[in-house]
Amino acid sequence: MRILVITDLYPISKDEIHTPKTIETFVKTWEKQGHEVRIIKPNFLLNTFLRKKPHYKDGMYGNIENLNYILPFMGDIKKKIKTLFAPDIVIAHMPCGLIFANKLGVNFVAAVHASDIEVLTNPIYKIYFKQELKKAYKNAQKIACRSYAIRQKFLTLYPQYLNKTFVAPSGINEDLIIQRQWSNNEKIKVLTCAQFIKRKNIDEVIRACEQFDNIKLTIIGSGKGEKRLKKLSNKPIFTGQLPHNQVIELMKESDIFVLPSKNETFGMVYLEAMASGCITVCQKDEGIDGIIKHGENGFVCQNNLKNILEEIINTPDKNLVLKNSYETVLELTENTTAMNYLKNILMN
Repeated sequence: MRILVITDLYPISKDEIHTPKTIETFVKTWEKQGHEVRIIKPNFLLNTFLRKKPHYKDGMYGNIENLNYILPFMGDIKKKIKTLFAPDIVIAHMPCGLIFANKLGVNFVAAVHASDIEVLTNPIYKIYFKQELKKAYKNAQKIACRSYAIRQKFLTLYPQYLNKTFVAPSGINEDLIIQRQWSNNEKIKVLTCAQFIKRKNIDEVIRACEQFDNIKLTIIGSGKGEKRLKKLSNKPIFTGQLPHNQVIELMKESDIFVLPSKNETFGMVYLEAMASGCITVCQKDEGIDGIIKHGENGFVCQNNLKNILEEIINTPDKNLVLKNSYETVLELTENTTAMNYLKNILMN
């Protein structure tokens, strides 16, 4: 099958450590499954500069065609495109990708991320981007919501699209999946991992863990908020930013992974924590909520993280939670989620 992916959220260089790799993972997996995939990366330059994203000149970078536009895809946007490709499926991710795909006048699938919900609900986008996104959703043949929580938020806004929406979660590298038992160590090892920005709510994790004498908290990450976070308590261990393989190793050594982050599209870090054998805690109505089911294969918090930690500590059969978590991630491998993405598109 020939697949064209249209998105500005795609790394061109391996050095782009802050560009999420989720869409790239779908592409690489489809290629391994025998599909031919091309990427068009349309960039509205003002958005690129405001968000401090890497800038590349127009042109081909492997199977990626990078296209820059001063105005947000006005006029004849086809003039720049040099990709000669007759796709069977066109999939558009992120607001720039959706608006661009819609203006091409082709049949396409529209993906919904947290950033799309932001555009649809934040008044600053009302004049142009919101209206263009609404046109794209109306014209899309299917709508792929990147998580159960995102689908719920989207359908609250546009319930008329119920029958053409489906959930397209990320998948985990099956080589990372292990099965573990609860350690029963004297000190419970709690881990969190994120950029130090407000919506990640690392301060909530620190305050909650501070109230337990038997919890050892490790924090992976970096950012402008680091000094402020370190002032909250001298108990946590701050590791700084770590390579991915070291993050996974620390997850395997930890008992509980906690990240009450808001405005998450999905959050691969939760899936990685589950795959590494951590009891995993997410925020209600965000990201991986819906895959994590409270008290069954993980825990879901809503401004009550201290109570959630107490609930985990007092759960008599923690190994059952870990077993259910392990079985959940086995169904969410990269191969399975990529195949299901295409199956949902092709279903009548």
